[in-house]
Amino acid sequence: MEETYVRHVELLGFEKRSYPSQHYVYMLMVKWSDLSEKLIYRTYPEIYTFHKLLKEMFPIESGEIEKKDRIIPSLPAWRWPLSQKSPETRQSTLAEYLHSLTGLPPHIARCRQLGRFLRVRPEDENPPAPNTLKRNETFVVSRELARGNASEISGPILLDTYRVIADFTKTSKHEIDLHTGDLVEIVEKNQNGWWFCQGESKRGWIPASYLEPLDGPEEAEEGEPDYEGEMFVTHKAYKAEQRDEISLEVGETISVIHKLLDGWWVVRKGEQTGHFPSMFLHRAGRQEVHEAERTTLQGRRPPPRRSTIRNAKSIHSRARQRLSQDSYRRNSRRYLQQRGAGSTKEAAEAPLRERKNQDNVPETSDSSSESEPRKEAPVIPPRPSPELIQERCSDNTRNKVSVHRANR
Repeated sequence: MEETYVRHVELLGFEKRSYPSQHYVYMLMVKWSDLSEKLIYRTYPEIYTFHKLLKEMFPIESGEIEKKDRIIPSLPAWRWPLSQKSPETRQSTLAEYLHSLTGLPPHIARCRQLGRFLRVRPEDENPPAPNTLKRNETFVVSRELARGNASEISGPILLDTYRVIADFTKTSKHEIDLHTGDLVEIVEKNQNGWWFCQGESKRGWIPASYLEPLDGPEEAEEGEPDYEGEMFVTHKAYKAEQRDEISLEVGETISVIHKLLDGWWVVRKGEQTGHFPSMFLHRAGRQEVHEAERTTLQGRRPPPRRSTIRNAKSIHSRARQRLSQDSYRRNSRRYLQQRGAGSTKEAAEAPLRERKNQDNVPETSDSSSESEPRKEAPVIPPRPSPELIQERCSDNTRNKVSVHRANR
């Protein structure tokens, strides 16, 4: 049976997504030789990475040998920082490229690599979106744009507005200077902690730690710690510079237990936990997905951490209490112990909450009259075990106890 091949690819529009970070995906309708039509989603870096692969596979047709022989269409590179083109203005270039791609000779247009790249993926059918209250924003283009005429688009791009909480001085031409109180619109939120923003007359990268949204505290966008953790692999070494950071070498597999907006994630390696720059990590088993982004990060430094910002002035009164490394370690150890020992149903529902009423606190009767005061017997709390004391005390106390025992 002859293998199906791609007959036509039509650009339908783009979609703004907020998970796992703010980014844009292009909606492509792929028409196959068996007359089926499938909707897929691809990012610009993915398309450009495939474009480079195609040029390597067909060096003659890409003009690598003789420029006059080139028939593979050109595609602007995905550079760091992002080009000045927004997802909206880049559509006409992408639509023309995809149209030209399927019109190439059969040995290119029907190659297995192109078919494999345009096949439906599980995430195409079920896009990840854990926050159902914040729907993805979709922008559909007109038929004229699909035919190469970028005349109109159905709606504007809605950008989030953020406020600068401290002065920031750029250290490269790709960044911009900002002052406390400035308002900027966010074009792209990257998980590495560098966000691309635009002001009244300037555009560039700025650390997310220097920004806060106008409609709520910045902590609202940071998820709770996940002590089960997600497996990631380091693709660049980092040596800790602060006490709550962790040093890792290239190729180490760790668990990410808290993804913070400033690009410094809390990771766990064995009994150790600490902050580590997310730009030096890629998800375990999916290294190829991050190749395009990694090439844009060459030469970039990790963004400043929130804890290093001085004179930060927030307009929000409500703020989430920051977790200490001792809390991360204690909760991680408790979670791993409960998972390994086979916890009870109550502990499984709330693995990090302390259990109450352990045969010591008397139960109050619900049948008593509201006019009668409740009588509760005095309770003598049980003495904690030495192991529990060691688990809950600070590192300073733990070290003193160890020294005291050693001197006996």
